[in-house]
Amino acid sequence: MHDGIRVLDLTQYLAGPACTRLLAEMGAEVIKVEAAPYGDPSRAFTPRRNRRAGFFVQQHRGKQSICLDLSTDEARSIVRELADQVDVVVENFSPGVMDRKGWGYEELSATNPGLVMCSVSGFGQTGPLRDKPAFDFVAQAYGGVMHMTGDPDGPPTFVGIGLADTVAGVHAFAAIGWALLRRTMTGRGTHIDASMVDSLVHLHETSIYAPSITDGEYVPMRAGRHYQPSSPGGTFVGPEGWIVVFCTQGQIQGLWDALGHPEYGDDDRFRNNDGRLANRDELTEIIEAWMAGFDTDDEVIAALDAHRVPCSKVLSPADFADQPHLVDRGMIRSVDDPIAGPVTIPGFPFAFDGERPQLDTPAPLLGEHNRTVLTGLLGWDDERVDALEAAGVLQSKPR
Repeated sequence: MHDGIRVLDLTQYLAGPACTRLLAEMGAEVIKVEAAPYGDPSRAFTPRRNRRAGFFVQQHRGKQSICLDLSTDEARSIVRELADQVDVVVENFSPGVMDRKGWGYEELSATNPGLVMCSVSGFGQTGPLRDKPAFDFVAQAYGGVMHMTGDPDGPPTFVGIGLADTVAGVHAFAAIGWALLRRTMTGRGTHIDASMVDSLVHLHETSIYAPSITDGEYVPMRAGRHYQPSSPGGTFVGPEGWIVVFCTQGQIQGLWDALGHPEYGDDDRFRNNDGRLANRDELTEIIEAWMAGFDTDDEVIAALDAHRVPCSKVLSPADFADQPHLVDRGMIRSVDDPIAGPVTIPGFPFAFDGERPQLDTPAPLLGEHNRTVLTGLLGWDDERVDALEAAGVLQSKPR
């Protein structure tokens, strides 16, 4: 992505905005259409400061806001005109809504043949469940993520972040980049169908292929604090908190050396992964007894790091700002919002030649760019904008 790419953002909540946030970070001009009178529902999310939602600040920095009464023909016509002036349209309405509004891909691409449209939804634009409502946790359930999370004897558990939404947004971002590259070679646009459920199904690294390749012997199942396919792989009780250790066969001798028992490499209980899985409880006791001999978790990590054993303390996101590695890589940053003041947000997740894009433009006020977009992009005069404001077709609020 590069400067010069213009995006019409018809999204709200998280999955679609996660995609357009990445586009904005990469320098695209993102015009966010918000429905009057309240705009994106995330403007009201808590926690807030000065009635400004931190969620909205994080997801919508660098975007322009145009607020329209979408129940009116005039507003729908404005969206249609804007679609002729952009490279990309991103939307996360329920399947079929765009067509009913006259904004479907076939109609928009008839006058803008190079248009790339990305439709982000829960279950996709096709299939028996295309019309089923979905939020993140619904997608986690249907996509098998909940089944693989939690205690084996307990209920399936949500992953504690908006995983399906955000991963769908990242998948959509990647697909848009590919579609724009193809457009440079062919001149043709395309319609991308990005699904939250599809994105989660795509993440399964073992649990889909393993039952088929073992004729059903392998049964995917949540394993609590341990990773089902491999041992050691999971969370262990340290002197102060939880510590993750994960070793494949290539790193296991380093663990034995760290434990002070290099002979475990020849022990039938632990020599290979099958043995370590069969004796997982015993191995867990050995590792945790060794960890208990240290005063701090940092000392445990240092001992494991000295033998290149893959490991980490289990961190709370509230402590990220105190992590030198994350700060050094720009993954934790403080931004100054004109209403909320300083807000700590995640950084951009990709580096280019060691540099990450740094977007300095704040999240927009509701309808802040009504006049800028319509006069600058569509060539309207101020009188026409004034008339639509007076009629309530265009709206704005200092929020």
